[in-house]
Amino acid sequence: MANLNIKLAKSLNGRLAKHKATAESLGLRKIGDTTVQPDNAATRGKIASIGYLLQVTEDK
Repeated sequence: MANLNIKLAKSLNGRLAKHKATAESLGLRKIGDTTVQPDNAATRGKIASIGYLLQVTEDK
């Protein structure tokens, strides 16, 4: 199974509380933070909700 490299590209300041909570659940707290998550439906759902704040690349 592939992994996703997720990077927080934009600030969380002034964002909705649920968007901040989603970013934190992915392990992203400040601009430039990166994390590697499994490519599954739960991770894709989180990315879909705050995709405008993220840069996502796929590892194989």
